[in-house]
Amino acid sequence: MGDEPPHVDADFAHLCPRDAEFAVFIDHLDDGHAMGHKVIAAEHPRYGQQASRTSLRSLTEVGHLRWIKEHITVEDNSMRWVTRTYWSRTPRSVEWWTEFARERHGRDVTQNHQPGLARTETPAPAPQPSPEAEAAEAAEAAERAGQAQQAEAAEQVRQAQPVDAAPEPSAAYRALARLRVVEPRMPLSEADCRALEPLAAEWLSRGVTPAELTRALTDGLPPAVANPGGFARKRLENKMPPQKNDTAETGPGRPLRAKVTRVIMACATCDADERTAKIIRGVCEDCHAEEAELGMTPEDVKKGFEEIAHMGTATARLLKLKLERRTGGPVPDTFRPVPIDDRVYYHYRDNRDRIANGLPPRRWKP
Repeated sequence: MGDEPPHVDADFAHLCPRDAEFAVFIDHLDDGHAMGHKVIAAEHPRYGQQASRTSLRSLTEVGHLRWIKEHITVEDNSMRWVTRTYWSRTPRSVEWWTEFARERHGRDVTQNHQPGLARTETPAPAPQPSPEAEAAEAAEAAERAGQAQQAEAAEQVRQAQPVDAAPEPSAAYRALARLRVVEPRMPLSEADCRALEPLAAEWLSRGVTPAELTRALTDGLPPAVANPGGFARKRLENKMPPQKNDTAETGPGRPLRAKVTRVIMACATCDADERTAKIIRGVCEDCHAEEAELGMTPEDVKKGFEEIAHMGTATARLLKLKLERRTGGPVPDTFRPVPIDDRVYYHYRDNRDRIANGLPPRRWKP
C-alpha cells in the first residue's frame, strides 16, 4: 500500500464491526485481486454476497475504496477499458479521490495495466515542528518580509528601465522548485534548483515523469533534513534511472508501451460510471436510492448491533430461568441437546448477521 505503515487494529476503529472485518480482509489481499462482491464473499469465511456488497459500498462511501475506469491506449493502436479498485487504508475525501483520478491521466502503465485491486501511495507524514523550529521559522519569515520590501523598492526604481523577459523555467527546474510545496522538509533554494537542474533534466530525459521525480526525492525521508540540497543531489546521483536502450525497446520481445488516456469514476455496486450517471462518494444515484429504500442506514445497523448485544448479555439469565421453568427446574447441560449458553450465543450470532444484512432479528424460541 505504497508507503503506508503496517496494519494495526485502530486503522478501522471508525467502522462498524462487519465493515471493519471486511476492511482488514481487503487490506491483506494481493494487488490485482478481483474485487467483485461475489468473489469476496466466496473467499470470506463468515459473510455472504449481500453482506459483501453492502460493506464494499459502505467502505466506498467512507473513502477507503474507489472504482476507477481507465482507458488504455497501447503502442499498437489498440485500446481497452480497465476497471481498477483503488484501496486506501486511510479514509480519503471526495476531493482527494478526484485529484488522484486526475493524476492517473497520462500515466505510463506498460508493465501494469491489468484490472483488479490496486493501492494508493501515501506520503510519509510531516514531522511536528518543535518550539525552537517554530521560532526559527518566524525569524526567517520576518527576514523574508524585509527582503521582499527591499526588492519591491528596487523594482520601483527599475520600472523606468526596459528589461528583457525572463526565460520560462524548464520542467526540471519546476519539479525541483515544487518540492518545498509537496514536502516541507525539502525546501530547495533557487541556487539549489539551478545547481541540480542538469541532474533532474537527465532524469526526465530517461523517461521519468516530474511526479515520479518528486516521489524519488521525497519518499522515506528522515524526520529532519539538515541539508536539502545535498540530500537531493545524493539521491539524484545514486538513484539515477538507466538510460533508454533503443535497441531493446524496438526488439520483438519487448512489451508494448501503454498509457492511460482517459479516467472516469465508476459506481461501487453496478456498472454505471460518470458517462451515464452521477457518482456521489463513489456510488451512483440509483444505488443511493436503493439503499434508502431498504431502510437500513448505518445508524440503524449500529443500533441493531447494540440491541442484540444487550439481549445476548443482560437477558441471557432470564431466558435461562424461563427455560428451566418449562422443564420443572434446573437441568444439567449434559442432559440437554445443546447447552443453554450455546443456544443464547447462536441466537445472538444469527441475529447479528441478519441485522448486518438488513434483515429483522428472529424472536427467541425456548
